[in-house]
Amino acid sequence: MSLDDKKKALIDLSQFLQNHINEVKNNSEIDLHHKLNEAIELSQQHNAWFTKSFIYKSLNNWSKALNEDGLTSWFSSYDVESLNLNTKTIAIICAGNIPLVGFHDCLCGLITGHNLIIKYSSKDQFLLRFMVDFLINTGAFSSQVKFTDGQLNNFDAVIATGSNNTSRYFEYYFRNKASIIRKNRNSAAVITGEETSTELQQLGHDVFSYFGLGCRNVSKLYVPKNYDFKHFFESIYPFSDVINHHKYANNYDYNKAVYLMSDIKLFDNNFLILKHDTGLSSPIACLFYEYYSDKNQLIEELTQKESQLQCVVGNTTSCNVKFGETQCPELWDYADGIDTMNFLLNL
Repeated sequence: MSLDDKKKALIDLSQFLQNHINEVKNNSEIDLHHKLNEAIELSQQHNAWFTKSFIYKSLNNWSKALNEDGLTSWFSSYDVESLNLNTKTIAIICAGNIPLVGFHDCLCGLITGHNLIIKYSSKDQFLLRFMVDFLINTGAFSSQVKFTDGQLNNFDAVIATGSNNTSRYFEYYFRNKASIIRKNRNSAAVITGEETSTELQQLGHDVFSYFGLGCRNVSKLYVPKNYDFKHFFESIYPFSDVINHHKYANNYDYNKAVYLMSDIKLFDNNFLILKHDTGLSSPIACLFYEYYSDKNQLIEELTQKESQLQCVVGNTTSCNVKFGETQCPELWDYADGIDTMNFLLNL
């Protein structure tokens, strides 16, 4: 299968997703739109965190990412035309914290021509299957794909995403296999105090998209000493309806009660809790913050925590993502900074 065929199939997927989002349907596409609607409905039923708005946010992001210019730029870094010379079977263990979080790994496997055994998360099985089936049914990909929720057998390499606890199990179980094993990561934002209301509102997307469940969601703020959070709270008010989601509200109420019973000082705007904490991983409905007085010292701290951080958001030189863009990665923005395409092409 030629690279041009694969590129066309991916562009077809992009255009189809955009047409679906825009509700532009024709007779030849009606069955596919029905199947996608069914996948969306089933995803909502099986995972209450997958609201329709966030599912469509993910679909829209993929529709934008799979454009011809982006694909051409992505492919240009690799000798993709020489693939299929050494086809392997790749086991892909997907996370399910946000919609389609495992699709990028599956996409890399399809493009590089390997056969895939996809162990889907029970939290995100329907959307992922739809996207992969769409591409396979175009006929542009030679890969054989098997979906499973059971034990993995007969594979040559593995890509596994999980928590710090499951990663230890993965590292032991797959110790004799070529592998990419991902652990917990979080994202942080550096506030200087000079941000505009628009920039802080954009930061709200980094905090609240997918209810903060992604590794690219900001869970920690670094703020200058004596920073007044009033401007921040005013700017993120448009996200206040997040508290109307029952699971988010339950987490908000629980965490607030625990902190108050422990006599911990909090900032609170009735839908987000700010807690002073040196940790990076804040619970749902809570954001950790930490003061800094020396920018060079902060840069050193962020460098030391590089292996724990997926994104650092802000306008300073120590930041790698602009406000509002954490959940809009490019195709070449690999999780944990590990080049998945290069791994698969060199097996």
